[in-house]
Amino acid sequence: MTFSDYTYTRPDYFALKEQLTDLTEQLTQADSAPAALDIVKTITAINTTIDTQQTLWSIRHSIDMTDEFYNQETKFWNEYSPLFGELSTTYYKAVLDSPYREELSQFLPETFFLQAENQLKTFSSEAIPLFQKENDLVDQYNNLIASAKIEFQGETYNLAQMAPFAQETDREVRRQAANTTLSFFESNEAEFDRIYDELVKVRTEIAHTLGFKDYVEYGYAMMNRFDYNRDMVKTYRDEIRKHVVPIVTNLRRHQAERIGVDTITHYDISLEFKDGNAKPQGDPDFIVSQAQKMYRELSPETGEYFDFMVDNDLLDLVAKPNKNSGGYCTYIADYKSPFIFSNFNGTSGDIDVLTHEAGHAFQVYRSRWIPTPECIWPTYESCEIHSMSMEFLTWPWMENFFKEQVDKYRYSHLAGTLLFLPYGVLVDHFQHEVYENPTMTPAERKATWSRLEAIYLPDRDYSESDFLSRGGFWFCQGHIFSSPFYYIDYTLAQVCALQFWKRTQIDQDETAWTDYLRICDIGGSKSFLQIVEAANLKSPFQEGALKATVNAAADWFNAIDDKAL
Repeated sequence: MTFSDYTYTRPDYFALKEQLTDLTEQLTQADSAPAALDIVKTITAINTTIDTQQTLWSIRHSIDMTDEFYNQETKFWNEYSPLFGELSTTYYKAVLDSPYREELSQFLPETFFLQAENQLKTFSSEAIPLFQKENDLVDQYNNLIASAKIEFQGETYNLAQMAPFAQETDREVRRQAANTTLSFFESNEAEFDRIYDELVKVRTEIAHTLGFKDYVEYGYAMMNRFDYNRDMVKTYRDEIRKHVVPIVTNLRRHQAERIGVDTITHYDISLEFKDGNAKPQGDPDFIVSQAQKMYRELSPETGEYFDFMVDNDLLDLVAKPNKNSGGYCTYIADYKSPFIFSNFNGTSGDIDVLTHEAGHAFQVYRSRWIPTPECIWPTYESCEIHSMSMEFLTWPWMENFFKEQVDKYRYSHLAGTLLFLPYGVLVDHFQHEVYENPTMTPAERKATWSRLEAIYLPDRDYSESDFLSRGGFWFCQGHIFSSPFYYIDYTLAQVCALQFWKRTQIDQDETAWTDYLRICDIGGSKSFLQIVEAANLKSPFQEGALKATVNAAADWFNAIDDKAL
């Protein structure tokens, strides 16, 4: 079967509620471990199908945000997903209270019980109307982003399609493209402010309704951060500021020299070389064919996996009108199929997003042995280790995509990982301040972003943009709207992925692939720090781990004449 054959059917909530309520009651009254286990397996199968239908809706809605059928289904899921969550919460309580919990742990992974405990903390029937409102507001943001129709040089583009202009060698084209893109955000500033203001308020009300001090505390439980807390994250952010920001500032100085400008303005950020950034030397079909060759050569496991993705049409990669922005990987549980979504636009980012999302997809493909949909994926920061490390594990094949521009690409790619770290912790720090001070006005939120931006990104020059100078850049960061607190995860994983880069590219450590494969197989059956340990990596929270890793990258840069690239 190919993806087009995967059948979407709206679940009958009321029939399922009756069935699941009955089964959960049976579980509470089970008189033996085998009986309890049979009931858990039945409920798991039902929940897997519900998860499958929600995922199919989400994929097809994101592929075409104007598809009226799936727009109607969006209304259904916005209303009913919290109600399905209510049924799950009742089931989780029955599992946690079961006298046969030890026997059930032979089927349910350790992390299932940890997640179940957090689900009980972060969900209440009383909060269902608030969850429904939150879903609707997130959909409003997504629709607003997808509605962008930007007129430039006689053509109409969406936001993803404007990205290549940011890498134009003609500075005036870059400036005009940046201003035209920013005009979309400026003209919709009041609407972005309204949506986010309402999201902050409703999320704060959710946290208070469920007995949390603030939405930060709620967010950590919601994100299943079993191994660390906000104080550890604050210390980690300080380490990024101390050890990474100076290196990034130096990289920006080198970039300015390479492209021949005195300072890097907001429209210069994406151009890394005066004669242009590295670009894939072929169209999307070429990229997929080279990726298939690459994964067959990397290992038997990756070859089998990527053939499965291609054969089953589980890749939707190219930017097109009415398509949602960004890229993601998801999992269609009943079909045991990963799915990769992206917006190819002819830049090196096409390769980055493909190898990144392929890392997610490979992990979940290898984790299909896990029976519970809740634990197929690890928690977010662990997920990103698989994806970001895959970007580096495929470095030996980058010449196939970039040909004579491969050295440029590798320089840009590694530089990009370091350049991202301060930005990533900025997004996290911003959200902490917003949700710790939920009565801030929209203007105060922008001022907060500007203040933090000066700390983490002191090289940013917004002197030619009033909108950016006032702190408006975060409007384009969808995670802030749709996935609160899902961002520090990228940086924690990046520090781990850089260790894989060092082991494979510098140390030539032959055990690195075995360690990577091991954590893909583990899936979500272990917590973040357990997965880090299984990969034989140092924890990002471990003293000295960050400094040693970024210094290895800095040494690599120091050995290269970047002006010759």
